[in-house]
Amino acid sequence: MPGPSATRGEFEQFLAVDVSPELLELALTHRSYAYEHGGVAHNERLEFLGDSILGQAVTVMLYRDNPDLDEGDLAKRRASLVSSAALAEVGRAIGLGKHIRLGRGEELTGGRDKSSILADTVEAVIGATYLDAGGEAATGLVLRLIGPLLTDPERFGASMDPKTSLQELSARLGRGLPHYAVTDSGPDHSKRFHATVSLAGANIAEGDGTSKKQAEMAAALEAWTILSQRA
Repeated sequence: MPGPSATRGEFEQFLAVDVSPELLELALTHRSYAYEHGGVAHNERLEFLGDSILGQAVTVMLYRDNPDLDEGDLAKRRASLVSSAALAEVGRAIGLGKHIRLGRGEELTGGRDKSSILADTVEAVIGATYLDAGGEAATGLVLRLIGPLLTDPERFGASMDPKTSLQELSARLGRGLPHYAVTDSGPDHSKRFHATVSLAGANIAEGDGTSKKQAEMAAALEAWTILSQRA
C-alpha cells in the first residue's frame, strides 16, 4: 500500500484500475472545493454509487468466506467493514488525504485527516472505478482496500459492542472512562444526533446517527479505531 506521502502517480498505480484522470479528479473533489470554485461538480454522486458497490462486494465476500456465520453475525461484520471509521482507516493507509481537493475552510480545519471526508472519498473512488472500469474491477478494488482490515481479530468484536470495547481498551491504556456528549438537530420527525466521545477531558472522536444510541456507538467505534492504531 502507498504511504501517506505517496505521489499522485503512486496512488493511481496502487489503484491498478483504468479510471480516466477527469473522473478520478471528480472523485477527489469535496463539495467545499466545489462551492469555493463557482459550483464545479463534486464527488457526492460518485460517493452514493460507491457506497452501494462497497456494500455489495463486502456482503458477497463475507457470505462466501464465512459459511458458518448466521445472518446477524454477517450483518455486524459488514457494518464494521463499511463503517466510516473503517473507510477512514483505509483512506489514511493509502495516503488519500493529500490528494483530495478541499475548500480553504476545510483545509484550515484539518479536513485532509477528517474521518467523514476520507470515508466519503474512498466511496467516491470506488464509484468512479465502477463507471470507468466496470463491476469486476470495482469489486477487486474494494477487496484490496478492505483486505488488511480482515487481519485484525479484535475489529469485529469492537463493531458488535463498540462502547464496551472502547471502555476496556481505554482502561487498558490508562486513559480512564469515556465520556459522551450528544446534541441533536432537525425537526422532531427527522432528528439527527451527533456524539462526541472524550477521554481525560480530551475529545477523541465523533459520530452521527438517527438516535442517541446510534451516534454514541459510531463515536465509540471511531475512538476505538483511533486508540487501537496508537496502541
